[in-house]
Amino acid sequence: MEKFGIPASLLPGKAYINGAWVDGKAGQTFGVRNPASGELLATIPCLGAVETEEAIGAAYQAFQSWKETTAKERSAILLKWSQLLMANQENLAKIITLENGKPLKESRVEVAFSASFFEWYSEEAKRTYGDVIPTPVKSRRLVLIKQPIGVAGLITPWNFPAGMLARKVSAALAAGCTAVMKPAEDTPLTALAMTKLGEEAGLPAGVLNIIPCSRENAASVGKVLCESQLVAAISFTGSSVVGKILLAQSASTVKKVSLELGGNAPFIVFNSANLDQAVKATVGAKYRACGQACRSPNRILIQDEIYHEFCSRFAEEVKKLVVGDGMKEGTTQGPLINERGLQKVQRHVEDALQHGGKLLVGGNPHFLGGTFFEPTVISEVSNKAIVFTEETFGPLAALVKFKTEDEAVAIANNSRHGLAGYFYSQDVSQAWRVAEQLEVGMVGINEVDISMAPMAFGGVKESGIGREGSKYGLDEYMELKFLCFGGI
Repeated sequence: MEKFGIPASLLPGKAYINGAWVDGKAGQTFGVRNPASGELLATIPCLGAVETEEAIGAAYQAFQSWKETTAKERSAILLKWSQLLMANQENLAKIITLENGKPLKESRVEVAFSASFFEWYSEEAKRTYGDVIPTPVKSRRLVLIKQPIGVAGLITPWNFPAGMLARKVSAALAAGCTAVMKPAEDTPLTALAMTKLGEEAGLPAGVLNIIPCSRENAASVGKVLCESQLVAAISFTGSSVVGKILLAQSASTVKKVSLELGGNAPFIVFNSANLDQAVKATVGAKYRACGQACRSPNRILIQDEIYHEFCSRFAEEVKKLVVGDGMKEGTTQGPLINERGLQKVQRHVEDALQHGGKLLVGGNPHFLGGTFFEPTVISEVSNKAIVFTEETFGPLAALVKFKTEDEAVAIANNSRHGLAGYFYSQDVSQAWRVAEQLEVGMVGINEVDISMAPMAFGGVKESGIGREGSKYGLDEYMELKFLCFGGI
């Protein structure tokens, strides 16, 4: 990675436990590869259950002093960390692109997005207010206070390796918790680089511990985090299948669990919509990160009067996308993260066409080879196609025609997932009705860029439990304690 000018200080190449950069006790390692080229980027320690227990112990010990720090002290460290992220934005963006594959332009945005959470929670750390309750008994005084819950086990995905670390770590540390984090096996280098900057910002030993591991060790590491009696909270972002496993494993110790799981986002375009805005927004939302985003539109519903015009204009815009190595200027879509992701997209495309869909753009693996896939648009998609029930997580846009508002809402809500939903309409009454009726945790109304530090990110149904970001994100890492003063 030296050829890209990334300083060695951001590439520690080791795990991080109790303030020290360490190798695994068994000496195991695993490779991190560039999905665009297959090039080996780094070989790093592959940790397991033993090291995870050690990290939990370090975090538990550090919690005894970290919880006693003032909000102002924690705030100063988080703010410094935010500033260091922005000072190293270009190098961090290169690391993200090299191990994740997304265009460098998107990676720069992700770094800024990440820094915004450390800044936000540097401020919110000072606002963990309790409450005073009017007493029904004259001799008593009733008070509620908030306290940090303890050690948090954090498990992050590969699609936004910086953003997901930032969203979890900043809130946990601001609340006064310590953390043990397992980054995704495909993208651990970003987490290690960010932790290096956290160390520079003044993180005490043991407050944050990073446990990189291979896919083979991921289940055992996760199980230790979920079943340890020293871990008080689990926060996971990833698939619904894995989330359910972690939820079951956490039940034995009755942990506080926060899950941000899969999505099947509907994107509705009503007849009254500004078509120019709707087309542009849909393309941006669908193909960002090569479609590998939990809030990416999975089912695009267009009302009958504008259906054919929308399909035509949408397809023309998609044809303008440039597929290639994310490090190359002008690239707008990089590769899928791995071969499994490619196979899933192929399966969804083939199934949609078998059920009567009409191919408008793409539909095949890209001539660049590897895990590159053509930006794909299919119209006339049947509700029997698996794209209706299963998140694609790739560059496939499934276009569906509907007639009435009620029909659109019914289609949108016909899913066991409910993370995000979007719609475009110039009818104010309709906007209120549809926003309230969509069974999702987040709604974009004439807007797709809905993820930001001040908002509460999370879903309903099988899309998760709890919220990240906003003032409510702190609640995942705090306990509410009631104090009753008598004899007054």
